[in-house]
Amino acid sequence: MLSGKRILLIIGGGIAAYKSLDLIRRLRERGAAVTPVLTRAGEEFVTPLSVAALAGEKCYRHLFDLTDEAEMGHIELSRAADLVVVAPATADLMAKMAGGHADDLASTLLMATDKKVLIAPAMNVRMWLHRATQRNIAMLRADDIRFVGPNEGDMACGEYGPGRMAEPLEIVAGIEAMMGDGPLQGRHVVVTSGPTHEPIDPVRYIANRSSGAQGTALARALRDLGARVTFVTGPASVPPPGGVEVVQIETARQMLDAVKTALPADAVICAAAVADWRVANASGSKMKKDGSGKAPALDFAENPDILATISQMKKGRPALVVGFAAETDDVVAHATTKRERKHCDWIVANDVRPATGIMGGTENAVTLISETGAEEWPRLPKDEVARGLAARIAAALGAGG
Repeated sequence: MLSGKRILLIIGGGIAAYKSLDLIRRLRERGAAVTPVLTRAGEEFVTPLSVAALAGEKCYRHLFDLTDEAEMGHIELSRAADLVVVAPATADLMAKMAGGHADDLASTLLMATDKKVLIAPAMNVRMWLHRATQRNIAMLRADDIRFVGPNEGDMACGEYGPGRMAEPLEIVAGIEAMMGDGPLQGRHVVVTSGPTHEPIDPVRYIANRSSGAQGTALARALRDLGARVTFVTGPASVPPPGGVEVVQIETARQMLDAVKTALPADAVICAAAVADWRVANASGSKMKKDGSGKAPALDFAENPDILATISQMKKGRPALVVGFAAETDDVVAHATTKRERKHCDWIVANDVRPATGIMGGTENAVTLISETGAEEWPRLPKDEVARGLAARIAAALGAGG
């Protein structure tokens, strides 16, 4: 699958750099050529000799190396590969990428490349969760930088949480997906995400606390498996992923129209938190107090049910229709009833009571409900939930088989 492909591998400075040696070996086993670049900080953890020996190629280290510039200038080096991979991608390297810095060989190559970039973050959990890092992550994703990991687990510093670099084989899978050979290659998946805004008047609306983070993560994960993704999103607080077709809407009725327009599709994943009701007598002008002390009377009308509409299509129904159920009590019972009533294939249920921190948070704890029963998943970062669901979707569609 990777035979004949050339990977430019940038190795950042962190204890996880030792995994880059195994990554080089795994890539070469699959027929890929690896051109390694080692940062100054990376040299504190692995040696240029070991990197070059495993890659079977020169290890590039310094921006102002006259010999290297004469043999292969950094501009050519940045564009000669099929893909640029950064593993480990430290907080410092990610900050340089987000800020457009180019003060060493690695950051200059990343600025000069015209190829896709995949990064495998690795850092202390507090660094990963820091607001500055999270801002940088959002910027990099908006720039269509692809991520693999980080995973959650024990760290060399003794702490536990998200920040562990993905394992070499996980990174290889991400590389294979970006090379266009993912298991969902040739498949079309529609994903809805975010809240809807139902107007009361031109300046007020009814909404909910959905950030759109889980739907966005799922769209990225499906894209990374090779799918063509149509991403229909309400006014979410997280930016949409790169590399997908983005359709921005406001209301539930607009979302249904956009989903229908996107068909045919192999799968429709309804992850949006759609308002059940809209204001039937919404005002065309801003409502004002009249001094009477009486609140304006709002008449509510039921919004169309997007999940049920797609699930019950008589013609052209997608092979897989998946809904989400945000519940505050009797989660599994309510979600099971919802699946049966709406005739969808799966329901992904979660508990969104305020105490869980899930609605608008960075983690999710879901139960996957299908005709075979309910499967409870552990609480995980939303990116990991998304990767797990994307893998299940690929398997259900018989992708690659």
